[in-house]
Amino acid sequence: MDPFVVVIALFAVVCAFCWIASLITKDTSWVDRIWSVVPVAYVWIFAGFAIGEGKEASRLVLMAVLVTAWGARLTFNFARKGGYSGMEDYRWAILRGRMKPWQFQVFNLLFIVLYQNALLVLITLPALIAWQNPGAINGWDVAFAVLFAAFLIGEFTADQQQWNFHQAKKAAGGTLEPGFATGGLFRYSRHPNFFFEQAQWWVFYAMGASAAVASGLGLWGGALNWTIVGAALLTVLFIGSTIFTESISAGRHPAYAQYQRTTSMLVPWPPKRTEEQPRTA
Repeated sequence: MDPFVVVIALFAVVCAFCWIASLITKDTSWVDRIWSVVPVAYVWIFAGFAIGEGKEASRLVLMAVLVTAWGARLTFNFARKGGYSGMEDYRWAILRGRMKPWQFQVFNLLFIVLYQNALLVLITLPALIAWQNPGAINGWDVAFAVLFAAFLIGEFTADQQQWNFHQAKKAAGGTLEPGFATGGLFRYSRHPNFFFEQAQWWVFYAMGASAAVASGLGLWGGALNWTIVGAALLTVLFIGSTIFTESISAGRHPAYAQYQRTTSMLVPWPPKRTEEQPRTA
């Protein structure tokens, strides 16, 4: 059996579960709750098939271990924020209020359930390329694995800094100027965790591309292959989500507009010093 068929079958089951659960519970955050889990399962399916078929699976196992570490970090961060306690993402509640009920249900099915779950398959498909082009770990794989780990540490650091700020804000009675984190990595990017998240999946794509190149494929079909669509669509999703999230933040915090003018949205970059920045926290 082709592992891709197994992945698609699991994708269909997950979509059905998320959609039915959202209708029963009137909570559309079920995709958020499985976001850190199913990519791990998808990549291990490819690795498991390679092992079972007697193929050289060291590269795929390395890829699966890296994605497992990614999933563990995201699961931990999501859990400590109450993500598994039945709390719905506040952005979905805002969108629900802006749409008619039937419009939101169409949005729920097509975007929240189908599109986002399809994206979770697409970002893992460099593992399909690695399964199709088996080979031992080489220097490029090691370099990409180190880079992936560095981005993972960066995201963990950003998560912790944001967590520390919100804990301090909670301890201060719910108010702490300027109202959002601006210290640490947030001095150089308004969303460093988003940047590192996307960067990890671009590196994951590069590992699949490296497998194809090592098998003798050239630029087209090798270094540049169709699975790049996963990382590209993830970036598009994050940019759109970030713009929406920032529109909410700007409405809540008067100082946010100044922060936007002086600090890079995603890519960490030295802040502009032409205008006064919000006080760091």
